[in-house]
Amino acid sequence: EELYPDLIPGDPLKFVDREAYPDRIKRYQGKTGLKDAIITGRGTIEGVSLLIAVTDYFFMAGCMGSVVGEKITRLAEDAIEMRLPLVIVAASGGGARMQEGVLSLMQMAKTSAAIAKMREAGVLYISVLTDPTMGGAMASFASLGDVVIAEPKALIGFTGPDVMKETIGATLPEGFQRTEFALEHGLIDMIVDRKDMRRTLKQLMDLCMPAESPTGREQ
Repeated sequence: EELYPDLIPGDPLKFVDREAYPDRIKRYQGKTGLKDAIITGRGTIEGVSLLIAVTDYFFMAGCMGSVVGEKITRLAEDAIEMRLPLVIVAASGGGARMQEGVLSLMQMAKTSAAIAKMREAGVLYISVLTDPTMGGAMASFASLGDVVIAEPKALIGFTGPDVMKETIGATLPEGFQRTEFALEHGLIDMIVDRKDMRRTLKQLMDLCMPAESPTGREQ
């Protein structure tokens, strides 16, 4: 069941580069069938209820604007109210959406604050990192899960390796921003292949949600 389907991005800066921002949005809406770079909803995994969000790399590289931040924040608030676990699957190669200026940048703090409230309330948040998860997403909601899962060999980090090499002039370790390196250095908790993801999420929700939670198996 999709949630908040009518949220669409505004054009606060009247931004124009190669094309006007509203025109770019319409182009990506036509390409993906989405209204923005995220879809949110409520559903079940093997009978366990949850709230879920998935960002889409094919909508402006999954970069985070006001709609992405607002939907994640609403989901976090609903998760607290409903006592439901939240799963966010990130496929965001872009950072904050420059066409929305500081309104986009503030979504990093906004989503982080919403997830912090979830932690205070004792509600489970699982973050799933796919290839790629970079920039503003990784610097905020994507790295803040109670459990952080990544798919094999996914590119995860803040700034891409080519940009870092050009900026600091250093050769980075082999596989520096791949999930295997991140697991070895404690940035993530586990690597899970997509074919095993459903079972893993189910097991984590069974283990981590309190027994009195209403998330249990639906009758």
